[in-house]
Order: sequence, then C-alpha cells, then structure tokens
Amino acid sequence: MKTQDTISRILIAVEDSPYSDQAIRYGMMLAKKMGSTVALVHADEIPVNTPFIADPMLSETPLMIPEMMEVQEEASKSLFKRIEDQYGDVKMTTYMRIGRPQDEILAVSEEYKADLIILGTHGRTGLDHFISGSVSASVAKRAKCPVLIIPKPEA
Repeated sequence: MKTQDTISRILIAVEDSPYSDQAIRYGMMLAKKMGSTVALVHADEIPVNTPFIADPMLSETPLMIPEMMEVQEEASKSLFKRIEDQYGDVKMTTYMRIGRPQDEILAVSEEYKADLIILGTHGRTGLDHFISGSVSASVAKRAKCPVLIIPKPEA
C-alpha cells in the first residue's frame, strides 16, 4: 500500500447509472479541492450472443457480438463526453475496457498509478448480491491503493 501525503491521481470507475453519478460528483469535488488529476474507467463485459437476442422471431435485426460491442463502445464514448462536458475544469484521462469490471478497474489503477480509486455501489443484498457479486468489494479487497466506495443514492 502506498504511503504518501497527497492524492494526486484519482481513478473513478464510471457507468451510466445514478450510483456512478454520485461517485463521479464526489470524485470530481475531491479532485478540485486537492488539485488532483482524474482518470475515468468504464468497463463492459464481453457481450454474449444469447438465443433471446439472436432469435429472428423476437427481433427483425438480431444483434451479433460485433454490433453489440460497437453499441457498447458508442455508449462509453457518450458517457465520457457527458462527464467531460460537465466537469471540464478537471484534467481527465479516459480508459474504455472490455472484460470483468473489477479486473479492468484494478488493471487501469496500476497503469494509471492511482493514489485513490472511487466507485459507486448498487447496494444489492441477498440473492441479487450473491448472483451478481460485488465489483466494489472485489476492487476494495484487491487494490494496492485506498478505495472509496460511495453508497447508493437515497431514493
């Protein structure tokens, strides 16, 4: 674990959700107060072509994996643009990755040499948590720098 007095490089894991928006707001506020630079990372799972998606009876144009990847890439670019437009006064770098989010967040944190990782949590419990796992818990357990987990926003 790093021992230092400043946080100059903040990594914020982002997705298009209210959970992520809250983490982004907090991370950007912290970056402004500390004069830190920010890296945004968005990781998508590798798209899987399921019978539901590929069934011509359910869709006139079945989505194949390459098309799904293009859609994910465009959505990531749009998300980064929205964040950059909103927080243009903070120096930012963006990372778009394909793979398990927790693995990609940790890989980018090493590459970027992050002093702090910030991410939101969906606040899942019970069976939903068991099935989907917890990206934030996995990142916190394996990270080499401090991790700040922003709880789900209140309804």
